[in-house]
Amino acid sequence: MAENVTTMESSEDEDFYDASESFLDVHDEEGTDTPPQSDYVPPIGEITVLSAGQEAVSLGLRVGYKLQVDYSCDTQRSSIIMEDNSTVEVEGLNPGTEYTFSIIRIAGNGNRSKAASLRVFTEPSPPVHIAVDEVSSESLSLHWDIPAGEVECYIVTWCSEGEIVQELTTDTNNLTLSDLKPGVCYSLQVSVKLRNGKRSKSTVTSAHTKTQLERLLEDLGLERHYTEKLSLSRVLQIDKRTISDEPAKCNADLPWYFLKKLMMVNVTARNVKCTSVCESTCGDAQLDVDQLVKNINSGDMLNPLDIITALFLCSDGFVQQEMALKMSMCQFSVPLLLPNCGTKQCTLMLWAMRDIVKKYRPQSLLESKGFIEDRIVVSELPMISFVRLGECSMSKSEILNKLLCNSQQYYDTFVHHNMECGDSPRRISNGLTEITWYLPCGNKNMDIFSEPVAVANLRGDIASCETQFYFLCQTSAAVFVFFDTLDSECELLTNLHTKSQIFLVGNHQSHRFNKDALIKVAAKLGLTNTNILLKAKHMNDAEFVKHLRKTVSNVVENSKIKMRIEQMADIAHELGIWVDEDSSECQTAKANADAITAGIQDILKYKDTKLPLQGQIWKDLTCLEKEEFRLRNVGSENIEKYKSDLQVQKNNLRKKQNTYDISDAMACFIKAISSPGIERCYFLKWLRMNLDNVSREKLSGLREQYKKKCKDSKNKEEIKEIDRQLSNSSLGTEHFFREMGQIYEASVSLPERNRSRLQFRHLPKLCAQLLLDGFPLELVDGDASNIPLRWVSDVLSQLNDLVPPESKIRVATVLGVQSTGKSTLLNTMFGVQFAVSSGRCTRGAFMLLIRIDEDVKKALKCDFMMIIDTEGLKSPELAQLDNSHEHDNELATLVVGLSDITIINIAMENSTEMKDILQIVVHAFLRMKEVGKKPKCQFVHQNVSDVSAHEKNLRDRKLLLQQLNEMTQVAAKMEQKEENKSFTDVMEYSPDTGNWYIPGLWNGNPPMAPVNAGYSEAVYELKKNIIQTFGGCESSANDILDFAEWTKSLWNAVKHENFIFSFRNSLVADAYMRLCTEFNKWEWEFKKEMYTWVTGAETKISNFGKIKSETRDMSEFLSDLKSEACTVLSEWETKILENLKKYFKQTEGHVYLVEGYREDFANSAKSLRREMESSVINQLTAAADIRQGMTEIDRIKDNHTTELEGRVCALIEQCRGKKIKMTDRQLDREFDKMWTKTVKDLSFSKQNATNVSVSVSYYLRANLSRKGSHVCELLDKKSLQDCGLVPFKYTAEGLYNKFKHTFSRWFNIEDHVMALQNIADCVIAECTAFISEKMERKNNYHNTYIQEILHKIDERLQSSKDAKRDIEFEVSLKQHICGVAARQFQKMHEDFLRDNDPYRCLNQNKEKYRADFKDVFHERDQCQKKAEEFTNRCLRPAVEDFVSRSLGPDIVGEMQSRFEFSTRMHFQYSVLLDLLSKNDFEDYQSFICSYEDYVNKWICDRVLEHFSKGSTTYESEDRHLQSSIKSINDAINRAKKEKSGNMKEFIEDVFQELSGKLVIPKDALGAFMILNNATPEQFAHWLTVCVKDMAEALRKTFKETDIQLKLKKLHVKPQKELFTKVIGCGKLCPFCKAPCEAGGKEHKEHCTSLHRPEGLGKYRWTWTEKLVTDICTSLVVSDASFCCNETNGEYHPYKNYIKIFPDWKIAPDGSLQASDYWKYVLAKFNKEFAEAYGAEPADIPATWNDITYKQAEDSLKESFNIK
Repeated sequence: MAENVTTMESSEDEDFYDASESFLDVHDEEGTDTPPQSDYVPPIGEITVLSAGQEAVSLGLRVGYKLQVDYSCDTQRSSIIMEDNSTVEVEGLNPGTEYTFSIIRIAGNGNRSKAASLRVFTEPSPPVHIAVDEVSSESLSLHWDIPAGEVECYIVTWCSEGEIVQELTTDTNNLTLSDLKPGVCYSLQVSVKLRNGKRSKSTVTSAHTKTQLERLLEDLGLERHYTEKLSLSRVLQIDKRTISDEPAKCNADLPWYFLKKLMMVNVTARNVKCTSVCESTCGDAQLDVDQLVKNINSGDMLNPLDIITALFLCSDGFVQQEMALKMSMCQFSVPLLLPNCGTKQCTLMLWAMRDIVKKYRPQSLLESKGFIEDRIVVSELPMISFVRLGECSMSKSEILNKLLCNSQQYYDTFVHHNMECGDSPRRISNGLTEITWYLPCGNKNMDIFSEPVAVANLRGDIASCETQFYFLCQTSAAVFVFFDTLDSECELLTNLHTKSQIFLVGNHQSHRFNKDALIKVAAKLGLTNTNILLKAKHMNDAEFVKHLRKTVSNVVENSKIKMRIEQMADIAHELGIWVDEDSSECQTAKANADAITAGIQDILKYKDTKLPLQGQIWKDLTCLEKEEFRLRNVGSENIEKYKSDLQVQKNNLRKKQNTYDISDAMACFIKAISSPGIERCYFLKWLRMNLDNVSREKLSGLREQYKKKCKDSKNKEEIKEIDRQLSNSSLGTEHFFREMGQIYEASVSLPERNRSRLQFRHLPKLCAQLLLDGFPLELVDGDASNIPLRWVSDVLSQLNDLVPPESKIRVATVLGVQSTGKSTLLNTMFGVQFAVSSGRCTRGAFMLLIRIDEDVKKALKCDFMMIIDTEGLKSPELAQLDNSHEHDNELATLVVGLSDITIINIAMENSTEMKDILQIVVHAFLRMKEVGKKPKCQFVHQNVSDVSAHEKNLRDRKLLLQQLNEMTQVAAKMEQKEENKSFTDVMEYSPDTGNWYIPGLWNGNPPMAPVNAGYSEAVYELKKNIIQTFGGCESSANDILDFAEWTKSLWNAVKHENFIFSFRNSLVADAYMRLCTEFNKWEWEFKKEMYTWVTGAETKISNFGKIKSETRDMSEFLSDLKSEACTVLSEWETKILENLKKYFKQTEGHVYLVEGYREDFANSAKSLRREMESSVINQLTAAADIRQGMTEIDRIKDNHTTELEGRVCALIEQCRGKKIKMTDRQLDREFDKMWTKTVKDLSFSKQNATNVSVSVSYYLRANLSRKGSHVCELLDKKSLQDCGLVPFKYTAEGLYNKFKHTFSRWFNIEDHVMALQNIADCVIAECTAFISEKMERKNNYHNTYIQEILHKIDERLQSSKDAKRDIEFEVSLKQHICGVAARQFQKMHEDFLRDNDPYRCLNQNKEKYRADFKDVFHERDQCQKKAEEFTNRCLRPAVEDFVSRSLGPDIVGEMQSRFEFSTRMHFQYSVLLDLLSKNDFEDYQSFICSYEDYVNKWICDRVLEHFSKGSTTYESEDRHLQSSIKSINDAINRAKKEKSGNMKEFIEDVFQELSGKLVIPKDALGAFMILNNATPEQFAHWLTVCVKDMAEALRKTFKETDIQLKLKKLHVKPQKELFTKVIGCGKLCPFCKAPCEAGGKEHKEHCTSLHRPEGLGKYRWTWTEKLVTDICTSLVVSDASFCCNETNGEYHPYKNYIKIFPDWKIAPDGSLQASDYWKYVLAKFNKEFAEAYGAEPADIPATWNDITYKQAEDSLKESFNIK
């Protein structure tokens, strides 16, 4: 029966039924006695019911016979036979049913006794599965399953503490119990009563009614947080409520809306209620007075005090502390004693109030204008407490509010019944003791009390809150007891033993006022008139408050009882009151923090001894780092040696840092922050508060000294020293984290396995966890003005590991002048706690992470929000330094670059005073625009309270925009980006939507002024706008590693003087690399498609008119093909441009960073189309002209073949006419005679060769015709036949030029002669390769060939326009190349004519004709033979040619899928890495001195290496072979269906099907067609067989053929295509000759990832002949100068190189290790390079020799952004 917690009730009375039912008399069936007989069997005697259960009955009876037991009821009848037994067990019965039992004895002879019968009731089933459904504080509902049997009713009884509370009867199986007591455990008993009157046992369960606290927490949706406390990160996270203005719809929304407003310090935070409660009926137009007089039931609303109490109970110590701080700022009272009505325990909220710091000026400091600033819990103040005894008609809290406020500045410190929802009954806040403070400002006219005082207010009747009352009596200077009526005994007051003064405050206006009782109590307490305050009959509140204020003032001024809240903890312990600081975690953390701060006497000395790594050493490191980038002091010293020396100095400083043992303070700090989460948080809070206390005390003393010294002008040096101490006396947790960062950075400079390094490698993870928990982390060191990049990067890397993968962040930053409330703005906006106290401003920059709730992550497109608080611009401390403007620019550039949105904080309404800050800000935005970042900005004008400010400042906003435009032009000029004329050119900005006007922070005069509600609301609107802006961002958010990379690249760039040209960012590089990779794919798809199309077009041209005469001529056919080509080209151009457009529309991959390159790639696509169009048209024209030229030759061959066929047929007839059988020898003799005669009779007109030289000369003159008449003279001086016979060598003309050239050679200065010679060599090499390629094709010469060569020369010369060239150079170069080309093309042309000579072709087929002649003569079946012949002589060459044409693009595509050929940068990286691994000087020299040759060879080697196994090429070959075989078989089958009448028609049909794919040799086809007596059907059969055999033979050939041989036969040369792709524009760095790697052909800027020492490019020092170690990436930021041909021999500053080479971008190294690769190479092969170049070895800087192979490899990866 029992289920879950239920039990079966039982008692002795219920073990057996009543005797009247259980013991029945035995009787016979007739009802008469029977005399004994010999066979007589006596009936059963006494029958006992041993037990009657729900489903079984046990009977006891006499033994001696076998028994037959019959039992029955209305629904059941059965019987059992059993052996002699004293007990009868009957089972399987129904519960709660009356059964009749009949028992007969059976003798051994079968005789039976009379039946004895009895009736027994089975026990009813009790209810089962009792479940309690709903439990509240005053009711509960339960239900149960219906048991078996005819139920009449259920009896429900509930008991408490063993006593029955009530019993109810119900006829349903559920019941709701009401009028219960809260928090009581009830025993619930349910039994069943059947219709037959029987009652079951009871089923028992228990239920605990909810306490008022539990019920309220349930209403507020906080029940889970009662055990799992609310954390600060949960409260501050951004969710739907953060960005929504929807009011609370239910009670569960109220706590969150309260917290939302409180965290933004909004004084309306307590005015929260549900919309369902506050709906208005004012829309009802009808008159209904009854409705009007019905007040809203305040019981439906929650009292604000209950919400506050619930939140404090459900929050952890840090949320409580934050709430108390924000409530104090709003001038709300804060909890002093927090009750828990569930446990009847209260807690002293000491920790919660720890962070409240107050400033005030007592009367004693009035003249000196000094002030006191201290934590409120350690301030010794008199406390005045106000309590209530019994019911009171006067609102104690409202009177207190009036007491603490003057008439000009009223606010509700305490919640009272006349406030919104203040009259709602309190459910859990009775016993709450609140505290507030009155703090004077030092103005006698405004101060209510001249001295500070604490005011406590106990909620509820002291009769029910005795503990709290006793606590107040022992801690207060005075206790004011409000009452209406007093009990004459009043033991609560009369038994008090306290030093506190007791004041009775009564309301004489109350009808319950009892004067006699008051007199008795006052007498017992020994009170005088001064201790009794009565509100007289005709006294109003103002008069009463005035009287009360005077009394309180007297107490405050004369009180000797002053107590710190800290001291109250001891009294709390005595009274059994908990103290929130008593937790072990809090106390352990406090001990750790105290251990660190206890020894601080002198802050400056403490920093030097306990935090030594961040002192002068770190500042010196900072200076060295910046000097490494700026090279301001290099003077005439060798730059790389100077940088090497700086590196040595840095290493020495790091070594010095590593010599320091970790201080005991830092050891304790690291140990403490390594403790478990909650203890670590307590520790950091304790430490921050302790350090603030120390700094505050120190600063206070220094300010006093400063005041005294300033009175005497003679103390200038002392004043200066105090001023320095004021600047350096701040000490906060950031200094310990800074030291930790330096410990870590120093440790990572040690070897990897060093013990110290391993000891500290966990530190970044500790900081990352703190950042994730919501602690601010220093980003920029405010003292050294530097970022410890390795430390910050590793912390962010660890943070990335802690958060979910691919987590995105958005960043908001505030910038502005110092002390304009930037930190306060962020604190108000996001509820965070950037430091704003202790008399010191933010230094550097701090970052803080805020979580985004799941419900808005998708809308905001991010998972976290990073807030960056910065130090003020134009700070007075830095103003005296020469580089203050530089410092501000650096900071602004960094934070603007990191941000998605920047808040520009301007604490003034007049925009004319903003110039300095605007210049800094505009500079930062311009820099970001130029590097691809597009942050947004909002201008915030603070202290503007007029509602018409936005309208009135229209003119000022226009003036602001005007000034922004002016600043933009100034900044653009400084950054050399003068195309930016206005601020809107730099970023999207609207004066109307980009400006926010925010009122002042305080509503009145501090310290008693609350935060202005208008300030909070305005900041909230700004916050909403910022968050909505994040959601509307088109670009994707960065992940944490991206943010780290931006930090690194931005900071490295700001270290340079020229930010824009110094900026290098791996994210930009990565985005650019991806763009290049995608564009290369599209480009290759385009090229491959056009290769395929041209191959098909050339095939059609080659087959044009071979079999059947065409209906149109070649020119018309060519025109159609050209038109089709243009269509295909246009489609592909459009497709690439569309792909480019789609690519830049995507949000992932940081595509917005490379937006500036979009036009370059679009132009490259258009340029590619133009190139392809020119190439395609030339190929089609050449193919058509060559085919047209073959027409006459083909006609002659056809005539000869026809004539020969006729002669052979005649000879066959002649031989057959002879009556003798002719032998093969005789047939041969006859055939030879016929052949000789036929050849003699046929006319073979000789094919005259064209003079190619004439054609070449014509096109050369046409090409140069626009260059002037002087060109003709130059061309006439030398015949083309005499050109190109000797190697080309350009010489200077004129004595001056010759001398200049000689001088340049002496001093190894590259002059224009050398430059032009280099250009000529490259052009000649390229044209020679083109000529060789055409020669290999063995086609006829075509004029387009020489046109292409001249076009290539013009293109190369145009791209080399930097080198000054004269017309003589161009003419001589073109003559040289054209001379070579003319001779080569002449030979090609003559070879083509010889190979296609009709006489030669005819004789080549003589033996084939002889064999066919014999076959026909002997009438042999030719089908198989002809099929083999057609296959081998026609199809196989065509298939091999098709595979050869198709294989080239496949190889190129395969190679381009490899990493090294995906982009030019990857190619450069792969080549340099290969060189490093080979470690061979000869290879390096070849790469540097013969770059293109080396690259060509390297590409060939990679192709050969990749395809040497053959499997890859074989797969492609086999695929194209299968395609060809399928086409042939399809053609055969179609031709068979045509049912051709003869072989000629059959072959024509096959040829026609294949003419678009295979080029079948005309000669072989013509020879095949004569003397062919095969039948089409048989031929088709054998042809299919032969084609299959051919396929197998070709497969075998493909497998066995060497890859090199395959490459030679390809039409598309893979190595050439790959070379064209990776060589790019071919431009070399003008200083070190490193190749350009920019993507696309039409890029506007040349760039390379890795520059070299100039000595590797043969540069040497003039006087010493030593190789130069300078690297152009260092030179461009130095004051050095260069001299070259482009400068006309004059020296020009490297810094302004862009004026000489405007299309080159040479950015300084992204890091000092970036160029380690080439430093390593030069250091290793210094002597070899010197010997090869005929120079002296370079003076290698010391640090270069320390570079390892691994470092060189790492620098290569860094330079090319290889992860």
